[in-house]
Amino acid sequence: MKTEFESQDIEQIAQRVSELIRPMVLNTVRNEEKDHIFDVKGLSEYLLVDPSWIYKQVSLRAIPFFKTGKYSRFRKRDIDKWIESNATRPIPPLKLTKAKG
Repeated sequence: MKTEFESQDIEQIAQRVSELIRPMVLNTVRNEEKDHIFDVKGLSEYLLVDPSWIYKQVSLRAIPFFKTGKYSRFRKRDIDKWIESNATRPIPPLKLTKAKG
């Protein structure tokens, strides 16, 4: 059995397949970003801080890291979680009420 399709039917099929696989492709890209490993220099550039600050945080064990021999390394996903957990949340504005009296 042989079926022939019109070009517009093929275009609609291709468009639907594209819609269905798009979330999978985007998820793969996000996972690759999360698996990025920084060295001290790379992390200092990512966080816009001096490398000495990174060394200090490692010595205080205040930042997530792992060792590769004598070198400290940092997973981007761990650093991003650390940033989120250390973020200061804004204080909601106070509502001013007129005192009765």
